[in-house]
Amino acid sequence: MTDNENYIAWPHRAVVTAGMPYGNKPLHFGHIGGVFVPADAFARFLRDRIGPANVRFVSGTDCYGSPINEGYRKAVEQNGFAGTIEDYVQDNHERQRAALDAFDIELDIFEGSGIGHAGEVHQELTYAFVNGLHEQGHLFLEPTMQFFDEEANTFLNGRQVLGKCCPVQGCKAEHAYADECDLGHQYSPADLMDPVSTVTGTRPVMKPVNNWYFDLQHFGEFLKRHVAEMEADGEVRAITPQTIAEFLGAPIIFVKNEAYDDYLSLVSELPPHTFREAAKGKASFEIEFSSIEERDAARGILERAGIRFRTSKALVPFRITGNIEWGVKAPVIDGVEDLTVWCWPESLWAPISFTIAANDALGLPRGTWRDFWCDEDSQVYQFIGQDNLYFYGVAQPAMWEALGAHGIFGGAEARPLRQTRLVANHHLLFGKTKASSSGAVKPPTADELLEHYTTEQLRAHFLALGLDQKSVAFSPKPFDPKLTDEQRADTRIADPALKEGALLTNVFNRLARSCFYESQNSFGGYMPLGRPSAEVVREAKSTLREYERLMHKVELHSVMQLADSFIRYAQKYWASGIKEATGQEEAAGIDVATDGPSELRRQVLLDSYYLLRICALIMHPIVPRGCETICSYLDFDAAEFFNWSYDFESNDELCDAGEITDGQHQVCELPPRFDFFKKHPSQYK
Repeated sequence: MTDNENYIAWPHRAVVTAGMPYGNKPLHFGHIGGVFVPADAFARFLRDRIGPANVRFVSGTDCYGSPINEGYRKAVEQNGFAGTIEDYVQDNHERQRAALDAFDIELDIFEGSGIGHAGEVHQELTYAFVNGLHEQGHLFLEPTMQFFDEEANTFLNGRQVLGKCCPVQGCKAEHAYADECDLGHQYSPADLMDPVSTVTGTRPVMKPVNNWYFDLQHFGEFLKRHVAEMEADGEVRAITPQTIAEFLGAPIIFVKNEAYDDYLSLVSELPPHTFREAAKGKASFEIEFSSIEERDAARGILERAGIRFRTSKALVPFRITGNIEWGVKAPVIDGVEDLTVWCWPESLWAPISFTIAANDALGLPRGTWRDFWCDEDSQVYQFIGQDNLYFYGVAQPAMWEALGAHGIFGGAEARPLRQTRLVANHHLLFGKTKASSSGAVKPPTADELLEHYTTEQLRAHFLALGLDQKSVAFSPKPFDPKLTDEQRADTRIADPALKEGALLTNVFNRLARSCFYESQNSFGGYMPLGRPSAEVVREAKSTLREYERLMHKVELHSVMQLADSFIRYAQKYWASGIKEATGQEEAAGIDVATDGPSELRRQVLLDSYYLLRICALIMHPIVPRGCETICSYLDFDAAEFFNWSYDFESNDELCDAGEITDGQHQVCELPPRFDFFKKHPSQYK
């Protein structure tokens, strides 16, 4: 649009990311509805708004790490999988790709951190990234203790160790692994309570290993400024700075009140600290330190005294490498060999690898990735779940800052990486619990959902849930455990997942069909051209301005509400307008079949086609398949029809001079009872 008074600045180029699903499982509805569909809708809008050549929508399978090792081990031992771990990841990758295709997720690239050309680029980029951090003086080699399974004679990583609970004070995670819980809290493996090896079921011992760490704790002041900037930006979701700020507090140890006397007996041995009595109703008192190093020294003293404790969220050194064999190889630095990179840090720069690989596939010069990740007129939008804010909102910004002007690969073309915009969604719940394939209640897979719903019904529903505001329950009737089989079959019981689908299959569908059938019945198969009524232009432009504003904030549930309102307005305008025209014609004795349509009928159809164009434009990112079918039957080029660079004064903008002179544009013949938006076959009863 070209309304300068309401101009919204969009980047010249944009990258949209959708995280990386682990390569040990297919996609469940949380992956699809919580991240991929929102990211796809936004990427599609950006392609329409700033041009597809200026947008990269990237993702891929996370091929490495202990979740993959553990999943592969179970597949071999429990399910008789006969292939290699590479085969295992590739199989899951293909299933993930098929699910994304089924949900109309249009990525520019979906390969993997160890798959295809992207995998080769990712290894090269990993060397450059780790070497760059070391050259800038932000890596240090640290001997630490790691879990070791004596029965299996192997070091254990990540999800190969399960503890009783997360050692971070106040955390209610369902699973606590070797050094992080499933809510993203980081801690020392030594703090894990009652660890058990998932490989043998035995209690592992601790053995010393050497690994490279990033000095994350030295970026506290930078991160505080970063949080302040986000808090001042009204378009950043509140959960993002709130969650990041939780990690920027002082290092604190929480000790149960009953251990107070034991604490007093060794208080003189502890590093300098501040003591705070337990708040009213709290079971623990606090001892606060001025640094992580002092807190760690105190931890050792408390552990030797047999005092149990928990720690606060705080900035701790961020582990870069690990000792697991199945991983991206780490560069040899200072003679330290045979290390791999921990899957979390390398997954943070994997979207850059995917961008490079996507540009390579287009035959672009290698350095063009910087135009997307480094230029001031570009923006990277990273769609993530709130559980991952520690990695994307704490570790990633600090590493980007640490590289500074060195950038990646260094050299004369080096440019700093720009900080990304995080689009963090709350949890998509299944019933009352977080959607997790590792949870007690297994959520439906993407494939299972499509046995009951169409892709477009689900896309519209997921986007309407408002995950940017709060955690929301997804309660599809066919999978509702509270219902009996009889209740699931009872059509009198509404299906919450079909609310938005009704807008498509009833209202939007009716508007589109009415326009085409009216063209065939009364206008010789043509769409009238000319100036739409002032009312509909005013309503359309107001909606487009608000739509852009909401998209700029990535408030996708509000976009859905706005689109719902406008589509209903357009259908009501058609219904009331054609009723009025028919009434006037009957009163005047006009037979449309012999006398031709009245001017009012022509204006109503002209207005309705204009409204249909706006409906299709704003719904295109949400339900692309049906909207592109509308465009096809209108016989317009999709690249032009969904282009936002027009003034939106009339549909004449899309037509050639001859058509404008004739005052009509021929549309394709619509078959009888045609549906642009279909119901799922199971819904016809």
